[in-house]
Amino acid sequence: MLIDRRRTALSPALDRRDLLKLLAAAPVAAQFAAAAPAAAAPAPAPAARGIVKSLPPELFTIRGTNAETNFAALRSSGLDTPADRFFVRNHTSTPVLSESDWKLTVWGSGLHGRRPVEFSYGRLRSLPSVTRTVLVECAGNGRNFYATQQGETVSGTPWTLGAIGAARWRGVRLRDVLHEAGISSSAVDVMPRGLDEEFISGGVNHGRVRRPLPVAKALDDVILAYEMNGEPLPYDHGYPVRAIVPAWIGIASIKWLGDIEVSDTPLSSPWTTDFYRLFGDAYPPGGSTPLSRQTVKSAFELPIGANLEAGEHHRLTGRAWSAAAPVRHVEISTDGGAHWHRARLRDTPRRDSWVRWTADWHPRRTGPAQLLARTTDRAGNTQPGRTVHNTQGYLLDAVVRHPVTVV
Repeated sequence: MLIDRRRTALSPALDRRDLLKLLAAAPVAAQFAAAAPAAAAPAPAPAARGIVKSLPPELFTIRGTNAETNFAALRSSGLDTPADRFFVRNHTSTPVLSESDWKLTVWGSGLHGRRPVEFSYGRLRSLPSVTRTVLVECAGNGRNFYATQQGETVSGTPWTLGAIGAARWRGVRLRDVLHEAGISSSAVDVMPRGLDEEFISGGVNHGRVRRPLPVAKALDDVILAYEMNGEPLPYDHGYPVRAIVPAWIGIASIKWLGDIEVSDTPLSSPWTTDFYRLFGDAYPPGGSTPLSRQTVKSAFELPIGANLEAGEHHRLTGRAWSAAAPVRHVEISTDGGAHWHRARLRDTPRRDSWVRWTADWHPRRTGPAQLLARTTDRAGNTQPGRTVHNTQGYLLDAVVRHPVTVV
């Protein structure tokens, strides 16, 4: 994003309204530069509605501007989700940016002197780096099951359980960037904003995707990542720089980061007022408070409706995770929930990641069957039989019934 340096230099007390106008007027060409970054692989032709990478049907289910990972495709991968099978959640389309044109502007009333501070790609990478394995999960992951399992109407992309991925993210601590920019003790909110196109829904232009974080979270564990699994970020996953906000819903991890507002008053955006709240009979008329932390879930690495042979030994595999605490144990039922037994955990449970599990099954009778997996974390959270309904289908944590046929 290009900011007029002359105006910034002449107006050290540039206020929020003026800077918003400057950011809105930034040249579009810089955001969608066609030149490929030297460190990133050349972009192939878009595969579906603004997504750059290839989306083979054995790995993905295309959902409009989004691509859901087929969970069974994770069976052959390790803890880290390869970039070629990491889900894509786009509000509009993936911008193809160049690191040479990119810059991050930190600005707002919560900075000393209130002067905008710019970070080039090189300056950002010169700061001390950290590497962490962190899950990114859409708030609507599992939304499909409100309708198919609970018989309730919800709006939004009908994800099953594949709107999630774990990766090794390398980048800089957001707190280091904020301290270098001169964050003041009066700051209360920090709002990253992306460089993708403005989001228009129902005839309303909501602007570029942005969502505030409280300063306490921003200064805690948030990363501004420029690598994913040891490689430069792919275009669809935020190249050249994105936010990674551990344990929080995926919308907080803004991709294609362009600017960060630091404010001494509370901030909001459509992604905290119109979207990403819980609405419905169980909630106040204005909805819940804005969503932050994700929930607890589990999933089988097996196609829905798979055929399994009777009289044979089958090793069931899957993954379990919780945003509140590391996983304690996973229970499996092969008879629709009548009986449960513990699965074997293949990994040491860790904060902000998932664990792989296995369970043996030797079905004897043919016909339809329902497999269930239920996760309990170390904070005592266990998946319930149902999730309280909300109209936008967020934060499903119910045990998911996985149908198979024994043949």
